[in-house]
Amino acid sequence: MKSVIFILVIISLAGSAYGFGLNFWKLRSVIRKNEQQRLRIQQQSSHLPNSSPQMTVASEIIQPLDHFDPQIKTTFGQRYLVNEKFWKQPNGPVFIYIGGEGTLGEFADLAGAYVRYAEEYGALIFAVEHRFYGESMNDDGLKLKNLKFLSSQQALADLANFHLQMTKVYNLTAENKWISFGGSYAGSLSAWFRIKYPHLVHGAVASSAPVRALVNFDAYCDVVAKSLATEIVGGSKKCLEMAIGAFNMVDRLIQKRNLSQLESDFVSCHPLGTDLDVLQMVSNLADLFMATVQYDGPVAPNIKSVCEIMTKNSPTAYQNLVALNKDILQRWGKNCSDNSWQNYIKMLSNVSFNRTNPGLVGVRAWIYQTCSQFGYYQTCDNKACPFSHYMTLAPNFKICESVFNLNAKEVSDRIDFTNEYYGSDDPHGSRILFVNGLVDPWHALSVLENVSQSELAIVIPGTSHCADMKDDNPSDPPALTEARKHISSLIGKWLSQTRSKEMSGNTQTVQQNKRRRLSRDSDRLIG
Repeated sequence: MKSVIFILVIISLAGSAYGFGLNFWKLRSVIRKNEQQRLRIQQQSSHLPNSSPQMTVASEIIQPLDHFDPQIKTTFGQRYLVNEKFWKQPNGPVFIYIGGEGTLGEFADLAGAYVRYAEEYGALIFAVEHRFYGESMNDDGLKLKNLKFLSSQQALADLANFHLQMTKVYNLTAENKWISFGGSYAGSLSAWFRIKYPHLVHGAVASSAPVRALVNFDAYCDVVAKSLATEIVGGSKKCLEMAIGAFNMVDRLIQKRNLSQLESDFVSCHPLGTDLDVLQMVSNLADLFMATVQYDGPVAPNIKSVCEIMTKNSPTAYQNLVALNKDILQRWGKNCSDNSWQNYIKMLSNVSFNRTNPGLVGVRAWIYQTCSQFGYYQTCDNKACPFSHYMTLAPNFKICESVFNLNAKEVSDRIDFTNEYYGSDDPHGSRILFVNGLVDPWHALSVLENVSQSELAIVIPGTSHCADMKDDNPSDPPALTEARKHISSLIGKWLSQTRSKEMSGNTQTVQQNKRRRLSRDSDRLIG
């Protein structure tokens, strides 16, 4: 029997941050730093599985800046890591963990649920950084003339070229089966890689993947509200009521132009001199809840710790919000909150690239991608939003036009094209698994029901953004533990399937999708 080498691709876990409040990015950065420090301590104490220094090799692959125009000769170096510890040659699988909208972590090929899957299936692991994030760009990459080369289509072409180059380096054959994994934006890439390059990738796991691009993502705050009231994660109805009451008071003070009180109560670094400064302030305050819910976990700040502060027996809900803001600032070691819109625009307009500290580079790059492809703007444009109703859609368009020269119509048209190009939340593919947690606001833009026999969905109650991609933890709810077992089992099933079974499954999937679309169209006509 002819031997088959299986390749699994793992696309990196990256928390999506799509609002214009700076606190979201700060909290995300703190979480990532804490996680890296925890892993570093585990490695030093030999508690991190398979962490011998000989196991990991860092390198880079030279990629075309533009895969689609041969007249453009410019290239860039794409950083990647290799872990050969588990690889059972020549038939073992290969996991390739590809970065999303952030720097590729130093332990990207050593930690996470996919490492356990790699051990189970005898896999070689690659970890690949996304173009224009971390160190994977040229020194002039952030200039507007070069940002046009930052797109999901170019990123997928990077994966295809990576596949080609690694096939040569590791003497792989045309029989190699690739399975992609990813979280958040990279989860979407995982699904799209399978859809657009089915001859290269054998299957895909897409965790917390917002595959439906959307201009006005006001449903994000709706999910945050429900999560704040969910008892199994430490929330309560009182917590949600207090948050609503606090922001109602904030809005009343804005209406009365009592801005000096807001500056003092919420320790603003600068006067709230313009309406856009006020917007920045309320966005920063909302971030305290939004980021906490999205990244909810066993360590504070989490929903439980935030709700404990918001439900204290203070005279007013507003005073609890003041206390929460000060608590978070203290955790960060900050004396005040930067609510300057001008400073935010200045940061987004900064095109310099410090290769020794590429961390905040991702903010400009990602906001560009929201303007050029995805939207995802988290607003309070509906009545159910628990936060300030000054958080409207218009300022997001203002950023796109002033920083990236894309007006509102261009932004909307590009987002429509993204959905048309990839299929939105009704993608037509096979061997794709969408995994989402109900606490995570991004599940609202993902696939939550089985599309066909080979395009499946797992929805996990009580879990947050990309929780299934993390290592097992004693505090994990049973549903999360079972979900990881299900993912592993499904990977094994995929790896046992042949190409002929895929073709049969594809025919079934097409027929089922046709019936589903006809049924949906009939429902619309009847409605």
